[in-house]
Amino acid sequence: MRSMPTEVRARVLADFEGTWDLTRQIAHADGTQARFEGQAVWAPDGQGLRYTETGKLQMAQGVVMQAERRYQWGPDLDVYFEDGRFFHRVPERGGAAEHWCDPDTYKVIYDFAHWPAFTAVWRVAGPRKSYTLHSQYSRR
Repeated sequence: MRSMPTEVRARVLADFEGTWDLTRQIAHADGTQARFEGQAVWAPDGQGLRYTETGKLQMAQGVVMQAERRYQWGPDLDVYFEDGRFFHRVPERGGAAEHWCDPDTYKVIYDFAHWPAFTAVWRVAGPRKSYTLHSQYSRR
């Protein structure tokens, strides 16, 4: 049984540097599900940390494909898309953030209570998209 910490320490960019195991459950509003398994790497690049995740995505129909995603993380935990557009700021003690991608809303909850493992749960809602991503990171 895990004990719950009384206070979550504020995270800084350096806390994320390195290689992490990553699993992600994707639950679509229509009931279909997918699963991602791979790794996430935060690597220094002169502007902060370059985030790269790679792995296998198993779709609801059983199709498996290679998947990759990249972001740029700044010193203040601001996250940017590859093209430089702002995405969201990660709350240093965990908690909520969101991103509006017209016409859909992306809301996330970061949970750092069991560091060096953490979760990020995204809920995406709008006329074009409706799904939940539950990502679990654990230090390799």
